[in-house]
Amino acid sequence: MLRRDAFDLPEGVIYLDGNSLGPLPRRAEAAVARAMQAEWGAMLIRGWNEAGWMDQPDRLGDRIAPLIGAAPGTVTVGETLSIRVFQGLAAALSLRPGRKVILTEAGNFPSDLYMAQGLIDALGQGHVLRALPATEIPAALTDEVAVLMLTEVDYRSGARHDMAALTAQAHGVGALTLWDLAHSAGALPVALTRCNADFAAGCTYKYLNGGPGAPAFFYARPDHSEITRPILAGWLGHAAPFDFAPDYAPGPGRARFRIGTPPVLQMAALDAALDIFDGVDIAALHARAIVLADRLATGFEAVCPDLRRLTPMDPARRGSQIAFAHPNGYAMVQALIAQGVIGDFRAPDILRFGLTPLYLDAGDIDTAIERFAQVIEGRLWDDPAYRTRNKVT
Repeated sequence: MLRRDAFDLPEGVIYLDGNSLGPLPRRAEAAVARAMQAEWGAMLIRGWNEAGWMDQPDRLGDRIAPLIGAAPGTVTVGETLSIRVFQGLAAALSLRPGRKVILTEAGNFPSDLYMAQGLIDALGQGHVLRALPATEIPAALTDEVAVLMLTEVDYRSGARHDMAALTAQAHGVGALTLWDLAHSAGALPVALTRCNADFAAGCTYKYLNGGPGAPAFFYARPDHSEITRPILAGWLGHAAPFDFAPDYAPGPGRARFRIGTPPVLQMAALDAALDIFDGVDIAALHARAIVLADRLATGFEAVCPDLRRLTPMDPARRGSQIAFAHPNGYAMVQALIAQGVIGDFRAPDILRFGLTPLYLDAGDIDTAIERFAQVIEGRLWDDPAYRTRNKVT
């Protein structure tokens, strides 16, 4: 399971932030160089045909599909996650024209909420966004709801929704589901087909290690993809894009959800990153991540009893991260980074650490605990330099 040699990690650094940006896969540099030199450089525009650039979105979609429990031919890659959420939400609303409620979790990732708010304003049809605490969502699933829009794993606490149960309940009242898999794909078992999920989207730069700005993926249940007319009708989603017809005609199945030109170089890096998952048992990977997370949590809490754990104790109810709250959380994280242990911070007071057994083992966790002890016992976090907020936290 441990594939540390597949990553180009700085010597001496314990990287606990793969839930925000995955590290560089060693093969990615050569893959991008090949795409630039042997393809773009040598082939020029012929690369679209001779190097298969135009097929990248669907070919990579088929590589991601097994990692999220989707069937071949149902996932495509391209654009950003925010755009994909907007696209999926619009598709779901179009399939439930008589309903006006979008149900989501209060504290869902802000971009998802912004996309919903923007779509509501653009449609001007009286839709409302109803954001409730996670515990109130089941009771709020009524026949008013058009779409249940949730991030499977909460970006702050790491708490995980029960996709199967909530999807079944939504369908029981005639609602559809849209799942954000940003903190799920590549980290834990996802079963879109088995759960009968309607739509899903996720990014590829976190646990899938596709690199900063790597494109998102989008899933639509096959029966939906054949009848939905995308709100973002891009030229590559046309049934015959190179006919350059003035009017849009949706392509078949997932093809209609393509929008713009594929980011060839980013997709080359992602393709190399996905090689790492060949032969990986995602369930076993997640089980090991839970063990590492518990080891880190126990150690950190012993060093600093004032930490308040936010991540659920039940392994079935969490993703592959551990999160704590502390009034000095930002400064603690910055001091820890200076000691070579990289985690991150989320407002207002959350210390957040991702556990990825592809490149982390128990020894790394023990080293992180030792360095955290140095930060706490030496009050290193009290340095004013660690209290100045960076643009990216």
